[in-house]
Formats: sequence, C-alpha cells, structure tokens
Amino acid sequence: MLDAIGMMLIAIGESCKNLDKITGGELLAQYPDVDWKGVKGMRDVISHHYFDINPEIVFAVCRKQIPVLKRTFEAMLADLGSTTPTNR
Repeated sequence: MLDAIGMMLIAIGESCKNLDKITGGELLAQYPDVDWKGVKGMRDVISHHYFDINPEIVFAVCRKQIPVLKRTFEAMLADLGSTTPTNR
C-alpha cells in the first residue's frame, strides 16, 4: 500500500511542479492554503530517498493534507472553468 500511495504522491508532486513551471509560478501562488513547496518536496523525497521514507509521516500527510489539496484542486478547476471554455 505504501508503494501505491508513494507513486500517487510522486504523480501529484510532479504535476504540481509542471503546473508551477508552465504558469510561471502564478497559478499555485493564488492558492496559499496549500504548502506547494512541501507537495513538490514530498515528491522529491519519495523519488530520491525512498528507503528513508517514514510510513507514519506519509500516513499523516495523507490524512491531514490530501483533503486540503483535493479541495484546492477542485477550486482551481472551478476558477479555471469560469474563465476558459471546457472540452467536456
């Protein structure tokens, strides 16, 4: 289970890095409720220091931070949807 969660956290962190890069750091900055540096840093730790991962910390992050991250992504989608056409 830790492996699967780790892969998802890597994907989230990598996606956030890419979003930050393509928006010139402007999009994520509009949502200060999330520790974006921490999101991207978690990706780096899991990717490059896998054997140093503390499962308790991963569990705590998932339990406390993922709900905030989810709400923030939903807000981003809503905000972006109100200013750009969607392809649904």
